[in-house]
Amino acid sequence: MTIRVLIADDQAMIRGGLRLILENQPDIIVAGEAADGTEAIRLARQLRPDVCLVDIRMPGRDGIEVTRALAGAGVPDPLRVVIVTTFDLDEYVFGALQAGAVGFVLKDAGPAMLVEAVRAAHAGDALISPHVTLRLLQHLRPAEAWVDAQPIVPLSVREIEVVRAVAKGRTNLEIAGELFVSLSTVKTHLASIQNKIGVRNRVEIAAWAWETGLWGDCRPRG
Repeated sequence: MTIRVLIADDQAMIRGGLRLILENQPDIIVAGEAADGTEAIRLARQLRPDVCLVDIRMPGRDGIEVTRALAGAGVPDPLRVVIVTTFDLDEYVFGALQAGAVGFVLKDAGPAMLVEAVRAAHAGDALISPHVTLRLLQHLRPAEAWVDAQPIVPLSVREIEVVRAVAKGRTNLEIAGELFVSLSTVKTHLASIQNKIGVRNRVEIAAWAWETGLWGDCRPRG
């Protein structure tokens, strides 16, 4: 299945770079480009892409406004929006996710992270750049939401390793490499973990790891 992507960024050079990265993948095509927020909303509604890559700072309407218009609460048949930006300020991260974004990727995160974020969004999952994950986890849910939130069916040793890798912000490819397993095996573990602990995506897996202490020595301090 081909994933159709809309790129919204006010810099032509950035749009061109993102297009090159995405169209180098056999399963992704760029359906359109927008140079400002207003055009992004218009094109997204017209083209109905599978995933919208949206910059935070754009003329007209910024990325959070665009996200809210395309994926916010009450939007019928919402689109999947991934924020791609240079800025990792807290208000941007939380604002974008509250507006309905399913991903937040920094432009310097690298091509692999960008491609995986697109595929994750298309699959109904969520992916956040590792650099912002540590701060983000503390704001996703109040700590009391996870009290005694142990799975009814215990996680296997391998599943615990996958949870910890997700909590560190590792991509599926990186997890596969670190654990010496196939990509399909990683996806199988993730599906099993989500089912056992009752969460919807990898961001909530990371949040669960943080709140239950499964993060271990990698748990952020202060």
